[in-house]
Amino acid sequence: MEPFSVLLVDDDSYFLDTLVERLRMRQIKVDGVYSGEAALEYIDKKQVDVVVLEVHMPEMNGIETLKGIKTRNTLIEVIMLTGHANMEVAIESMELGAFDYLLKPIEIDALLYKIQDAFQKKSIQEKKIDYRKEAIGNCNIENDSD
Repeated sequence: MEPFSVLLVDDDSYFLDTLVERLRMRQIKVDGVYSGEAALEYIDKKQVDVVVLEVHMPEMNGIETLKGIKTRNTLIEVIMLTGHANMEVAIESMELGAFDYLLKPIEIDALLYKIQDAFQKKSIQEKKIDYRKEAIGNCNIENDSD
């Protein structure tokens, strides 16, 4: 699998720092931020493929952050993560384009597989877009030669 970048967003610094360290040990390119605002600033500056986003955070919660991410780049896949299951929030997250909604605690390998699946989906979508652009470009070239 090609390299990809992950952003973890959680206001629990111990959880976030531990998860970042454990993913880096598995050779994943990962960074972490402690708020939704910081996540949006990060995405504005750097390329991100997958975001793992805590739902319950002060100030800007996960739903608001998800909306901001999808406004900036609809192809970024977002995995919602929470220690407090809530069916309404799960449904809303999925309707807003989240890749999945997972509960803490989660085993690192299970999370890694979910991150890889999310990146795979993003890659497929990017290839479809590239293919369509190429097909449109070829149609324009054929029309120009008439």
